[in-house]
Amino acid sequence: MRTALVIGTGLIGTSAALALVSRGVIVHLADHDPEQARTAAALGAGTDEAPEGPVDLVIVAAPPAHVAATLADAMRRGLGRGYLDVASVKGGPRRELEALGLDQTALSQYIGTHPMSGREKSGPLAATGDLFEGRPWVLTPTRDTDTEVLNLALELVSHCRAVPVVMDADAHDRAVALVSHMPHLVSSMVAARLEHAEEAAVRLCGQGIRDVTRIAASDPGMWIDILSANPGPVADLLSEVSSDLDETVRALRALQSSDEAKRRAGADGIEDVLRRGNAGQTRVPGKHGSAPRAYETVVVLIDDQPGQLARIFADAGVAGINIEDVRIEHATGRQEGLVQLMVEQSAAPALSVALRERGWTIRQ
Repeated sequence: MRTALVIGTGLIGTSAALALVSRGVIVHLADHDPEQARTAAALGAGTDEAPEGPVDLVIVAAPPAHVAATLADAMRRGLGRGYLDVASVKGGPRRELEALGLDQTALSQYIGTHPMSGREKSGPLAATGDLFEGRPWVLTPTRDTDTEVLNLALELVSHCRAVPVVMDADAHDRAVALVSHMPHLVSSMVAARLEHAEEAAVRLCGQGIRDVTRIAASDPGMWIDILSANPGPVADLLSEVSSDLDETVRALRALQSSDEAKRRAGADGIEDVLRRGNAGQTRVPGKHGSAPRAYETVVVLIDDQPGQLARIFADAGVAGINIEDVRIEHATGRQEGLVQLMVEQSAAPALSVALRERGWTIRQ
């Protein structure tokens, strides 16, 4: 791939453009808002000048509701040899392209894709060239997809250092409803409980509520577009969650009963949902996509000053210990926090000793 045209210079489009430019690809940028394309160009994501002729690959990074129309326009204008989109739903765009009257020859030049990466922030200023590194990038070719187009898509994924995953389009939409769209709505519903909560209660927020509500900070307008393109599978999943909620509420009410048998039944109901949660959580892939592993946590007290994390990681490195994961919990009203270092269980005692010797305070 020598040339590409990115239509839509938000977070995903600009991040892909930055990755391609860093690999030597000449990237042209276009957007319904010319100022946004100029911003992306100023960031080094390419040029906002139109290409003089067809490019090797046209990448449509428009909102889901506009993907099909944007693709159809680009195809009819002959802007590229191959075309793909990066929308978070895949079944709808292809059916819409067919409804817009594109023939099989045109459709063979298109492949639907979805990089499974993003941020709570949107727009070109939030973009980064390493956004997709190590992340799955779903490709949904059909029997009619031209081999050259599939290869161009794979080249894009390679340039972005993502991991290609081939799926059926409708299976993809059901999957993202489960692992992305439904969790986002649940996160938002939990976060909504905080809107009018008493300040004294909100000040007690810890890492658990931060973890659950983090994705609720995303742009509502963007998510309306996403959910409008995949409402059925998301509604089906929320209906199942609703049933679990109803059962859980009944179990909690039973725990308030003075009747021992009802309290026992209530406890069984709560235990059931917690155990099923345990079982589901163990299926979330761990490091490098492998089966999840149990790590030991070493908790270190740090001051909220520049360079603290770098020092901890350097000291762990000197001790020859690899940090598998890390979390930070900031203390309320104080300029300090707790860093949770996840390491192999056998390495935890040695890490604690090494950090203490270097002056760090270890919390038990």
